[in-house]
Amino acid sequence: MPDVYESCPVFENGQYLLRLTEEKDAEDLLEVYSDKNALPFFNSDNCHGDNFYYPTIGRMREAVDFWLSSYQNRWFVRLTVIDKSAAKAIGTVELCHRDAEDAFDNTGILRLDVKSSHEREDVLFNITGLITPPAFELFYCGRVITKAPVYAVERIKALQRFGFTQSEHYLVGSNGYAYNGYWEIAK
Repeated sequence: MPDVYESCPVFENGQYLLRLTEEKDAEDLLEVYSDKNALPFFNSDNCHGDNFYYPTIGRMREAVDFWLSSYQNRWFVRLTVIDKSAAKAIGTVELCHRDAEDAFDNTGILRLDVKSSHEREDVLFNITGLITPPAFELFYCGRVITKAPVYAVERIKALQRFGFTQSEHYLVGSNGYAYNGYWEIAK
């Protein structure tokens, strides 16, 4: 598989298209990241205080610019999730490789943000199934983790259905804080 930071692949099935986020996505993504009902499901662990709430187009554009810069710097990949039937972005997926001195060393991290109207088992299962299998090779890891707080009932059902199990481990952030609520799947 090619280096994801040299040539970012596109992932697609009958319902969704996942491709590298582009500047033009900001308007659609504003509906996602200004959605206060979606905010509790976003994983902002270890993100230096950013909670991913972007209530203005200006703030959303700044976030997209940061995501593109992060891709260029090889920190993480942010993909836009497009609902093909609506021809509209409904969220994003972020992926990166994590090297750390905790239980999640040499692990792929998957963040999945969708509008609250799409925080449903069927949608989340479909997107998770599209991106998780290639993540192992793209990010050179034997395990992928994602966060699902206890109240994320639909998300947890989707993860369990796909084969993720709840982790007993904490993700230790760069500030030393230990974050819980992670689910994992091995290759």
